Amino acid sequence: MDLLRVLLVLAGMDAAAGLALLPYVPRLAPDAMPGKVTATTFVLERPRCIFDPLANASDAVWLAVAFADAYTAFKNPTSRAEVPPYKGLPTARAYMTLEMAAAAYGCSAPGAAVLRVGGDTECCGRAPCNGPLPSPGPYRVKFLLMGCSGPKAETKWSDPILLRRGTGGNRAAISLPPPQNQRGKDTAVIIAAILASLGAALAMAMLGAVGYEWGTGILRLFFS
Repeated sequence: MDLLRVLLVLAGMDAAAGLALLPYVPRLAPDAMPGKVTATTFVLERPRCIFDPLANASDAVWLAVAFADAYTAFKNPTSRAEVPPYKGLPTARAYMTLEMAAAAYGCSAPGAAVLRVGGDTECCGRAPCNGPLPSPGPYRVKFLLMGCSGPKAETKWSDPILLRRGTGGNRAAISLPPPQNQRGKDTAVIIAAILASLGAALAMAMLGAVGYEWGTGILRLFFS
């Protein structure tokens, strides 16, 4: 079985680049789970066994993340020093993250069966950063096996992954005008209040005038 796996890997080897193209296609975690796709993160299935035929103990596996409209322009780094950082995503349109020892992807490796992309909100000063994704995307991802001398194997790119659109909770609240029907009701209430006030004022004026005339008549009776 191991020999067959090695032959399959070698069959996908790019002779010019010395890079094996593995048949695995990254995908979202298959099970229903809360928060599998959010406005800034998504959860991938962790591949198992696919790097075993080529990986050494010192090798590392990275995840390359690129905007779906720019993944074809992504160039594999030749060393760790050339790994595109998270902070360069807005301009480079891609970055690499989730550096892990190749053994973490072995057939019998312990640990979670999933990987959350974008889940680190406090990696501002560290590299590699697995920071929140800045927009809904869509994004494509691939796994890259790197050794001391550079890339050794890579998976295919995933299908486009579209995040949920944010609700704008972090933005300043915007005061929206009331609906047309509500504005009409408010206007009617204001007009009614004004008319009521005018009616009350008119009634007071009339009562004042009547009282003045009545008082004047009484005085005339006494002093005539």
